[in-house]
Parts: sequence; structure tokens; C-alpha cells
Amino acid sequence: MRKLLYALAAVALLYTSWAQAAPELRPDHPERYTVVKGDTLWDISARFLKSPWYWPEIWQVNPQVANPHLIYPGDQLALIYVDGQPRITKVATSDVVKLSPQVRSEPIDTPIPAIPLDAISSFLTDTRVVSPDVLESAPYVLEGADGRIITGAGDRVYARGTKPADKVGIFRRTKEFVDPDTGEFLGLEARSIGAGKITAENGDVLTVDLTESNQEVRIGDRLLTSVNRPLATQFVPSAPDRQIKGTMIAVDGGVTQIGQYDVVAINRGERDGLAPGNVMAVLEAGRLVRDPVTNETIELPSERAGLLMVFQAYEKMSYGLILQANRPLAVGDKVTNP
Repeated sequence: MRKLLYALAAVALLYTSWAQAAPELRPDHPERYTVVKGDTLWDISARFLKSPWYWPEIWQVNPQVANPHLIYPGDQLALIYVDGQPRITKVATSDVVKLSPQVRSEPIDTPIPAIPLDAISSFLTDTRVVSPDVLESAPYVLEGADGRIITGAGDRVYARGTKPADKVGIFRRTKEFVDPDTGEFLGLEARSIGAGKITAENGDVLTVDLTESNQEVRIGDRLLTSVNRPLATQFVPSAPDRQIKGTMIAVDGGVTQIGQYDVVAINRGERDGLAPGNVMAVLEAGRLVRDPVTNETIELPSERAGLLMVFQAYEKMSYGLILQANRPLAVGDKVTNP
């Protein structure tokens, strides 16, 4: 009974310390910062905070700003204190406007993204994780015009199946994701190859004019309805709402050593509490050593080696971008709350 009480007390203490973790300012933080083109929300957070994922907890909503997460190049951010706690706010411009004849124009700058979008652009188009039956039941490419087996944007192809929509995406089956711990099937990656418009139907044979492509379209590629993705700039760095532990199960490009701005897949998703913007610590798996006394194989403790941010979450798994890597990472490394 006494051991049980000690165990419960230890769990309570661990939970309390995790729940009460608070943002801490960097010792060299600026008092004011002007946003420049090329900044990301992660970059700005890291200028002020030792742990950038605490950004939502120190952001002071400014009544002059309709959407506080929309920050543009040229905006000024200031560090202030509210009830003794540090807060970052957007400096409001003067409310006095001088009217004079002028050309009406709109700024060409767009809000700064949370992370570098060029690193995840192929995943923000239409690449998705689906169940196998979604692809198996989708129309497939028979061949290109004039019998060609490889086609691209501007070409015409013929497909067979039930028309999903007038405008379709062209997809290719790539990876199957399986949980390395439980063996559970997590999903099938369907990589976006291009897009097209169905211009004619002859029974179950579809005529498709390819409007764009990022790879050659091949026989067997599938046609799926395009979906609207949420804007990547709408998520901000944050810690998960609950304790999560998982594993990196794949890396885009099939490289063996994973570094900054590589895209990885992890075996945790929406059902586990993950959401876009959540930051996870990456733990390098401990090495296996042989005990010289007992001759047993012992695994050394995992060590923190980097950070990733989830940018696309599915039910059973997620994609994340490596933001920091203190050493080369690898598939099989563990992920957990930061």
C-alpha cells in the first residue's frame, strides 16, 4: 500500500511539473522587433523564448488587430508586462489618418508562415493519407493519347472508372504506414502527381486533359477529387494538450540521416490529441551495449536530439517538419512532449 501511495505521489508531481511549465524569456531577447520578409513565426518565437512553442501563452491580443496570428513584414512587436507576466504585442499604428487624393492600393506582402512553407509545399497541395480501398475504387490511367505511357501537363490521357468530379487530382500510391510497436495499419500515402479536367465520358472510359504536373503521369495512376486544405499560416507553435509518446516511422525522400527541414511521419495522430502546430521533442534512440558482467544486451537511455512541428494530422498518424536537429536523427527515434 505504501509503495502504491509513493507511486501515485510521483505521478502527481510529474503531472504538476509538466502542467505548470511556463514560458521563459531568452536572456538576450529584444524589447522590440520589426518583422522582416523571410521570417517565420517559429523564428520570431525563438528570438523571445527559450521554448518557442509557448508563443500562444505570451501573445497579448491587441484590440487593433483583427487576427492576432496574422503578422506581416514591417510589423513591430513589443515586449510588455501584464500583471507582472511577459507578453508580446503588436504595436498599433496611429488611429489618425490624413486624407488626401491617392491611388488605392493593397499590400502585396502576405502573412508570415509558422514554418518555411517551401519545405512542405508538396504536402500542402493535395498529397494525403487514405485507406487502401479509396485508391482501389478510384479511376486509373489507361494510357496517354497516341498510346504514350508517360505524359505531363498539356497532354491528354484516358482513364477508366466512375467520374469523381469535373476537376480531379492525379495520385500515385507511395508508402504504407504501419505502427512499429503494435503492427496496426495507419494509412496509405497517396502522393499528388498533377491535376486535370475530365472533358468527355464514353461509358466508364474518361478523357482527361492534364492541366498541371510535378512528375510524369503513368499508367495506373489514380484520379481523386481534390480537397481544400487549411491554410498553413493558421497554425502557431504550441505544445500538445496531453502527454503523447510516439515514433518517427518514415522520412520523405528515403534518406538515412534526418536533419533540419526534413519531413517525417510519426505514428500518432488526431485520435492521440495531435493537431497542426503542435511541437514534439525528438529523442535519439539509445545505443545497444553489452553488459561486461552479465553478458546481457542493454539499451542506453534515449537523449533529446531535436524538435519537430506537426503540420498535417490524420486520424492515426501525422506529418511533421524537423525544426531543430542537434545531431543526425533516424527513423525509429522517439517523439514526446517538448
